[in-house]
Amino acid sequence: MDGVTGDSVYEGEDTRHKPGFFDRENTIAGRGFNRWLVPTAALAIHLCIGMAYGFSVFWLPMANLIPASEVAASCGDIGLLQALTTTSCNWAVSHVTYTFGIFIAVLGISAALWGSWLEHAGPRKAGAIAALCWGGGLVVGGLGVMTHQLWLLYLGAGVLGGIGQGLGYITPVSTLIKWFPDRRGMATGFAIMGYGGGAMVGAPLAVLLMGNFSADGGKGVAATLITMGIIYFFVMMAGALGFRVPPNGWKPEGWEPSDSQKSNAMITQGHVHLNKAWKTKQFWLIWGVLFLNVTAGIAVISMASPMLQDVFGSALVGIEDTGAAMTAAQKAAVVAAAAGLVGLISLFNSVGRLFWASLSDKIGRKNTYYTFFVLGIAVYCLLPTWGHMGLAGMFVISICVILSMYGGGFATVPAYLADIFGTQMVGAIHGRLLTAWTAAGLVGPVIIALIREAQLEAGIDPALVYDRTLYIMAGLLFIGLICNSLIKPVDHSLHMTEEELARERALQHDTGVSVNAQKAARGAFGITGVLAWLAVGVPFLIGLYIALAKAAALF
Repeated sequence: MDGVTGDSVYEGEDTRHKPGFFDRENTIAGRGFNRWLVPTAALAIHLCIGMAYGFSVFWLPMANLIPASEVAASCGDIGLLQALTTTSCNWAVSHVTYTFGIFIAVLGISAALWGSWLEHAGPRKAGAIAALCWGGGLVVGGLGVMTHQLWLLYLGAGVLGGIGQGLGYITPVSTLIKWFPDRRGMATGFAIMGYGGGAMVGAPLAVLLMGNFSADGGKGVAATLITMGIIYFFVMMAGALGFRVPPNGWKPEGWEPSDSQKSNAMITQGHVHLNKAWKTKQFWLIWGVLFLNVTAGIAVISMASPMLQDVFGSALVGIEDTGAAMTAAQKAAVVAAAAGLVGLISLFNSVGRLFWASLSDKIGRKNTYYTFFVLGIAVYCLLPTWGHMGLAGMFVISICVILSMYGGGFATVPAYLADIFGTQMVGAIHGRLLTAWTAAGLVGPVIIALIREAQLEAGIDPALVYDRTLYIMAGLLFIGLICNSLIKPVDHSLHMTEEELARERALQHDTGVSVNAQKAARGAFGITGVLAWLAVGVPFLIGLYIALAKAAALF
């Protein structure tokens, strides 16, 4: 197999052992492999699972699958229990949006449960299972839409898809960090950038497919989900097959940790086992840091479009008199401007992941999060002011900055964990930490919705209902600032001993490969590298162009 060592790496072990194709030991890189191929494999997986952020394109079509003339008279406002099995009533939009909550919840749970297994199984096996679950989950979800069984949609896209999300999200992390000890932040930024950009690629594709499969965008949902499930399965499988892991002890040719890195107390030279890591105060402080950053960011994502329309309204189309009636064309222009903001959010959520994670390599992970919180507090507090002054441009810029830091938080945290706990089990630790995302995904939108609803019921002007919410988000970031300041290096007593480290590496089948560490992965980038980057880069650039085209409606 090209780029993979043969059985000679197992000298001293049982020569009768023949690893299976998907086993970790069969993915150890050989001499001809180039490490810059690994980010392309990671991007292939994350661009697929990142469609999670683009699922909103399905909600309205899913809620109108049955023509009005065929809807039973008894339907009315059906509850969730009835909606799970009804075949004669349309689902409410709220019913289908639960799908998003399910797969985000399952994402965190599956990442936490199987993170340790992933470290032992390797990225190829984990990536293949992620492809099967995410792609297969969309197919099953499509069958649920086709048969009008909401429970099947939840089971497929929600549960199975959520497992695929969890495994697919964490699969590249530890692999990339081991390949790029010199650029941990940039490496994880590349991969996780794909998750932020997945909606830029997937949402337009879904709209195109629904239009082709059905003129009214109705029953075309089922065919679209099935088609995208098949496409994503093959793309993710290609990414899984492209993964390689470095031999134990490998490092980039000619690279040595700088004196500043060696002396930096925030970058450990040891490794902490998952069983100890998640019980430390450092883990829970980083958990709090991620939770608070995501809660504030996801709150903005959930309310960005209605907030822009409520705060600026007719001003978005040049009408200074906010009380003046708008024509249908002007209302459509306002909606288009709000959609443009959503496009910009996707762009900055994606690009911010690479920018901030790469910057963290220069200024450090702790300082990067200090920046998130200090700058975030200032921006959240300024947003109401921009709204009151009618400065829509500054408002939009501020939202984009917030979303760049939201995405940057996701991309920076794996490198933060590697600095604090070492690289040996960073994938498993990261998986456990992602429960913070699950919690934030549940808490953030609920806080926003409840506060907004309460203020509207109190008679507060729609343009002012977001002020209190934004100040609350700033308060949450202040708590996050405190959590970040309390993060200190772990005590050396928590590091794995040489015996414990050897035992863990034996479980990963890393023993015996160090003899090839300095010979592995010295291959040229070559035509393979060019084609691999084109394969993931072209779809991303197309999605970027579409996002920018939508954003043009704002200007």
